[in-house]
Amino acid sequence: MQFRTRIVALLFAFSVIAAAQMPDKPLMRPRITGISHIAVYTSNPAATDHYYREIIGAVKMPDPENPKGVRYAVSPTQFIEVLPLPADAGINRLDHTAWNTDDAETLRRFLGSKSWKVPYRVEKGADGSLSFEVKDPEGNRVQFVQPPGVIKDFAAPAAIGHHIIHVGFLVHSRMVEDLFYRDLLGFKPYWYGGMVEGKIDWVSQQAPDCHDWLEYMLTSGPSGTGIPATISQHDLGVLDHLSIGEDSVPMAYTRLETGNRLTGVHDDQPKIGKDGKYQFNLYDPDGIRLELMNFHASEKPCCSAFTADDPAE
Repeated sequence: MQFRTRIVALLFAFSVIAAAQMPDKPLMRPRITGISHIAVYTSNPAATDHYYREIIGAVKMPDPENPKGVRYAVSPTQFIEVLPLPADAGINRLDHTAWNTDDAETLRRFLGSKSWKVPYRVEKGADGSLSFEVKDPEGNRVQFVQPPGVIKDFAAPAAIGHHIIHVGFLVHSRMVEDLFYRDLLGFKPYWYGGMVEGKIDWVSQQAPDCHDWLEYMLTSGPSGTGIPATISQHDLGVLDHLSIGEDSVPMAYTRLETGNRLTGVHDDQPKIGKDGKYQFNLYDPDGIRLELMNFHASEKPCCSAFTADDPAE
């Protein structure tokens, strides 16, 4: 009996040692299911509130992540987060962009396993959401959000659209940013183009598990990272932007015009962009651009063909 006990003990010990020597199973990246939000700064909270509530038609809500902030929601899972302007912001009005995931903790561990710098743990918001933040290769802050288990529905009847289809920001190097977004996170090509033949100004990278996309707004300024010293606040706000999808931008424009909602800074009228889609640009009081864009192209795009399906409402 003692002999059998010793054999069992030895077998158990060998199994523990063997398990310890086996390589860990690689973590699989959780799904990235769409844009969560864009977070921007305001120097005039009252004017910004009027813009997002009365012009854009978003629903004002408390900010479960930052009690000093405010959310302007266009759907139960997408919003614009508005934060007080930091003293050291300079001309910058972009705090971070954010993507929804179905498992924030596993995504945090996945990035850490790929030697990306990640926080020690995820943060829990007052609404039950889980999130963490990292920096991309050029230092842009990117947040990943796991929405709460029970998402409260709400109506936003005045919203000019209910789907943020892309966000974009200043990028110096397409190749450097691709190391993070494409190679590590699995973003995939959607479209690229430029104002003049032979020059690429915009590179659209669709998220791996949805049709929302990130737009690299390539700068022709000095190489490296950070905001070029020669850029103006207006021009930076053109680059750092969000886009709301529309079945028809001309119809959305008419809705804004007939509702006397076209105050502030905006384009004169809708136009067809280089990607063949109707668009119309509005600017918040600090210059962040909000682009109304058709889900589907009306004309053949310049520069490159679309290589993935369009988003939809």
